[in-house]
Amino acid sequence: MHLSAQTHYQAELDAGRFCLQQCPQCARHVFTPRELCPHCGASPLRWVRASGLGTVYSTSTIARKPEAGGNYNVALIDLDEGVRMMGRVEGLAPEEVRIGQRVQGHVARKDGRGLVLFQPALDQGAAA
Repeated sequence: MHLSAQTHYQAELDAGRFCLQQCPQCARHVFTPRELCPHCGASPLRWVRASGLGTVYSTSTIARKPEAGGNYNVALIDLDEGVRMMGRVEGLAPEEVRIGQRVQGHVARKDGRGLVLFQPALDQGAAA
């Protein structure tokens, strides 16, 4: 049975693995999951483990009442693999997340499903 790319991506997360697609023809990484390479049109794309390392491209603080869980941040992260994804940086107050900050992604579970969350990277050097 053929799983859609999005279903496969979520199944990997649910199993605790953060994976991205990579094109076997042009070798570029792809996100969001899809059936064809958006760079060269090749198919099928292969699944590879993501390093999870990236740099905050932008960040916003979302205000919530304390009884609703308090403020949280939403960030766009440029992964070292060359793709950008939306995520949340934890381990800092939302307003302390900074553009250019190095982060490390990991798979967490919420309501039985896997999702990628980020935290400040131990290696705070510049992106490669």
